[in-house]
Amino acid sequence: MGNLISVDRKMKFQNFKRSELAERLGRLARICNDLDIPILIIVDGWESSGRGYVIKDLCREFAAKNFDVEVFDKDESFDDLYPFIRKFWVNVPEKGKIKIFDRSFYYKIFEKKNLSDKEIQKRIDSIKSIEKALFDDQTIILKFFLNIDKKEQKKRIEKLEDSIKEDFYIDGLDVDQVKNYKDYEKHFKKTLVASDFSYSRWEIIDSNDRKAASKEVLGLALDKISQGIERVVRQREENENEKRDYISSSNILQNIDLSKSISDDEYKEKKDKLQDEVAKLMYKFYQKGISQVLVFEGVDAAGKDGAIERLIKKVDPRLYSVHGISAPSKEELSRNYLWRFFTKLPRDGYVGIFSRSWYGRVMVERVEGFAKTNEWDRAYGEMLDMEKQIYDHGSLLLKFFVTIDKDEQLKRFKDRQREPDKQYKITDEDWRNRDKWDDYIEAMNEMLERTNASYAPWIIVEGNCKKYARIKVMEEYIKAAKNHLKKLENKK
Repeated sequence: MGNLISVDRKMKFQNFKRSELAERLGRLARICNDLDIPILIIVDGWESSGRGYVIKDLCREFAAKNFDVEVFDKDESFDDLYPFIRKFWVNVPEKGKIKIFDRSFYYKIFEKKNLSDKEIQKRIDSIKSIEKALFDDQTIILKFFLNIDKKEQKKRIEKLEDSIKEDFYIDGLDVDQVKNYKDYEKHFKKTLVASDFSYSRWEIIDSNDRKAASKEVLGLALDKISQGIERVVRQREENENEKRDYISSSNILQNIDLSKSISDDEYKEKKDKLQDEVAKLMYKFYQKGISQVLVFEGVDAAGKDGAIERLIKKVDPRLYSVHGISAPSKEELSRNYLWRFFTKLPRDGYVGIFSRSWYGRVMVERVEGFAKTNEWDRAYGEMLDMEKQIYDHGSLLLKFFVTIDKDEQLKRFKDRQREPDKQYKITDEDWRNRDKWDDYIEAMNEMLERTNASYAPWIIVEGNCKKYARIKVMEEYIKAAKNHLKKLENKK
């Protein structure tokens, strides 16, 4: 093709029939379905490069119930109300299913040739985190970039302009790419090189001939999915490696002063004023279009929900959603564990409050054996990546850890058993978890140590005195919210 994005690799599958390649691909897809292996296929490239043509061939032998094509269009008005990567996390494939992205998260970079290197890298870092998380979670990832030269692109656009399909297929970006072909070409190459990861490589496809391009995509998909199946099966057969490099000597929770308390009179004096200020601040965030994510974790019966109720007591309920996180549903288990949390992130101006959160991966799932060692051990980095994306969007992210001692927990458990209106709060699972107190404290200490990032620090709340804990949560929220607004103001 003679342009910057050209590849030297010769086409390997031109002597095959597309129907034959598609049939073989369909058989591999059924194997993946039987093995519960998810597949993500990204088809990106120049405008008018034949994405639709290629995708139609890719899908021709897939069982209709087992695949889905997600088209990422140019309407960003709603997408921009969330962190950049959320829309794509929400659309990750289920286990055993195929998700095809027509355009993708890369499109949000490709279309803007004037993005700064810093912004490009920031977005690519976000993409890298999702692709690595999916790869580690045994997803097969295929990335195709359809490349055409300027002459062919111009010819196709002119042909479409004369057809009845113009309104559907042509927009200003097509014309702008032809007009500024060299600029886009340099921009595409820079993006492709920066996002060609060892676990999810780009395949550059010469798409000047759509039929030839389609054959090549089908053939490469066969090769890559075959290799992916071998990798996943091997991963599943390997014995779990229980040894970890990480050595923790942290005793964060054992060193907390849980004797802190507050008198009833002081509590009454402070509570209403603080609740009024919280309500005003949350409304101010709404006016400025800034989202807030508040995470509450802690020891069982530490008082997380009570602290949340007092925090939002005077806040307009239309501004917030409280998510009580329990065991994942069947639908949630069919996807990567972070999926259900990305679907619950608040849009700009609103507040998402999590009573328990993604940190269950390194606490409950770790201690109870619901996740393998290598799964929960890598989750620390995956969760920090998620939080960095929330922070980079401009959102306020606060993480509260409410803690009590073992004697106080026993007292509260017995109180819940005695009082009819509190009995719903105590379950057999709570007692089982209590039997593993030391294991949970060890997991919590490591979590607090390894995920206490500058952009998402933990606020430890001493909870033996419920009223003290509730006041501290409100005071810490007010302090952090004011600082966040000030920081954003200084950036302007």
